[in-house]
Amino acid sequence: MARVEPQFKQLTHSYGFDDVAIVPGDVTLNPDQTNIFFQLSSLTFTIPIVAAAMDAVVDPAFAVHFSRMGGMAVLNLEGVQSRYQNTEEVVRGIVQAPVSDVTGVLQKVYSEPIKESLVGERVRHIKEGGGICAVSMTPSNTKRLSAVAAEAGADVVVVQATVTTARHISKSYNGLVFSELRHSLPLNIPIVVGNCVTYRTALELMRNGIDAVMVGVGPGAACTTREVLGVGVPQVTATIECTAAREVYFKETGRYVALITDGGIRNGGDLCKAMACGADAVMLGSTLARTQEAPGQGYHWGMANPHPALPRGTRIKVGTTGSLEQVLFGPTVVTDGTQNLVGALKTAMGMCGAFTIRDMQKVDMVIAPSIKTEGKAYQLSGAR
Repeated sequence: MARVEPQFKQLTHSYGFDDVAIVPGDVTLNPDQTNIFFQLSSLTFTIPIVAAAMDAVVDPAFAVHFSRMGGMAVLNLEGVQSRYQNTEEVVRGIVQAPVSDVTGVLQKVYSEPIKESLVGERVRHIKEGGGICAVSMTPSNTKRLSAVAAEAGADVVVVQATVTTARHISKSYNGLVFSELRHSLPLNIPIVVGNCVTYRTALELMRNGIDAVMVGVGPGAACTTREVLGVGVPQVTATIECTAAREVYFKETGRYVALITDGGIRNGGDLCKAMACGADAVMLGSTLARTQEAPGQGYHWGMANPHPALPRGTRIKVGTTGSLEQVLFGPTVVTDGTQNLVGALKTAMGMCGAFTIRDMQKVDMVIAPSIKTEGKAYQLSGAR
């Protein structure tokens, strides 16, 4: 009889967007019959796309413009907008810094203290422009900055860190308790919390009364968390795990908590797969940093760059490929799926017979790592 050796750990396989494909439905429908609204508590957005809380993506002007397009843009309250009055000059310094110096430049820029007066000023700027104002902060600054933002008229509070849990142990400050945060803010202000990638963490966050969970650790184009720390779960598996928690919680309470898949979405195909995995919306960073309206001028950098001893982001050149309207609604001038994202989603939903995002979450998927290369010899060889 063969001896069975004990195992220390049992690993499971995890999947990213390139590993899977969506199975078309038995019934199809016209794309213009689909409903892609994104509901966040009492707020309704006509497109399920959230602009990432990064200084190269969202400033007050971009937030107003993005609101008019039907989506939600999140302003980073720990970025240049809350530290400097002359933000355009500061961003220009980051963009123009030599590659060898950019990490040091970022660390210096983000060492400037956050000014509460600027937090209120930026929120009022967005509200006066007619935009929905969503603001982001890390757990350690949430109690202070959320109160200032709410007082100025913010509509949504996003508590965001590389990894977020409902239980945090620290000697340096009194931990943030999300159930207490819910009671401290007006009930009409939705609370979005992230990022997480597991069933247990997502379920515990939901049970603390939050309104949406952000899914994703380390997949962003400008994030190096996976390289520096080795931490993360591919987005397909992460989204499915958190979706399972959402469905259990919904059955327990009758309260629906939205899921926002954050990071790693490069094109329309990835966006559609995120929805098929259970997401209600997606958060985009580098894709929107490529728009003409983005403040980063064709560059993009992560939120974890400024760490004084262990920076975990990098400035990348993404270029400027078109307007925000082109990226969201077309007409597209490229064939890589990075423009007309809304059209891609509605078309995929039509192919699957999905009238709503909720329907799209229930479509079949298959493991198909060769889906992008099957039959594409001429495309791969560059012959056009």
